[in-house]
Amino acid sequence: MVGTRFARAWAPVAKAVEQGRIPGAWFGLIEADGTRQVKATGQAQIVPERREMREDTWFDLASMSKVIFTTERILEHVRAGRIDLDAPLTSVIPDLHQYDLEAWQRKVTFRDCLGHQTAFPAVEPIYTYGGDPDTLRAFVLQRDWRAGPKVYSDINFILLGIALERLSGQTLRALDPGPGFSFAPPPDHTAATEACNWRGRVLCGEVHDENCYALQGSGHAGLFGTGAAVLDFAASLLARDRAGDEMVRLIRTPLSDKRTHGWERPYPGWSGGDLCAPEVIGHTGFTGTGLWIDFAAGRAWALLTNRVHPTRHADSGIAELRRAVGDAINKMGES
Repeated sequence: MVGTRFARAWAPVAKAVEQGRIPGAWFGLIEADGTRQVKATGQAQIVPERREMREDTWFDLASMSKVIFTTERILEHVRAGRIDLDAPLTSVIPDLHQYDLEAWQRKVTFRDCLGHQTAFPAVEPIYTYGGDPDTLRAFVLQRDWRAGPKVYSDINFILLGIALERLSGQTLRALDPGPGFSFAPPPDHTAATEACNWRGRVLCGEVHDENCYALQGSGHAGLFGTGAAVLDFAASLLARDRAGDEMVRLIRTPLSDKRTHGWERPYPGWSGGDLCAPEVIGHTGFTGTGLWIDFAAGRAWALLTNRVHPTRHADSGIAELRRAVGDAINKMGES
């Protein structure tokens, strides 16, 4: 039953906290019949003071923002006919690389960005190029990015975030992130992340990602949420899939051996473990978060941790922990 599966998956989470690999964790599982089980353990903060992790603790979801917020908003515009996925970004951002109309950047499409099928670099310390968010947006749009191999790139979703701002006429932080989500959660109820050398303080209730902070909102990070909200989001995708929603069909549609529209799909060594069915999609966040959805089984699970607290420069074992949890959930022949 769900309790057996939950207990099996919870065991490595509890062990990681007991061993001091991560300060604290929240884990939740939802089954096809709607049954849910959640549990929290450890500390939401350990420096400069200690706070206990609770079931209603907020988390910096980091790159989970890409799928819970940005992908969903882009697909809403697709549904409404305001975006053609195979049109170039210039259909919404005409000033992208505007000084060279033949540049490869101007040929990149919305679908390319959603599936990380572009030549942009994986990451760039954009926050080191200035302190004004509008100037940094201009930098992203006009920089002559050197073309490289197709890799998972934050820049893809920074550009999608700029497109959302152009379509809405508002900054991302002014948009409604949805129930249970926020861009500015209550610090006293939020899991702490890093003792940031650049900002000179322990981060709690403000975004961990430096580029998102400098841009004052970005499509690749910045969303906070509770575990309950993350599971509610997963449940809504499962329900929409059962109803035949075309946009959910897109996020299940492969664009490469690792990617769908916005999400990851199973591949050797991926975060969901080796036992996932082909129908599973998932996404992780640098701060130690992750969500996986199994459409065939009608099941979803989320593991939210503060593994970067008080520093990212430590071996938290988060990759192995995520895979152990996924394999425990999907262990063949056992409920």
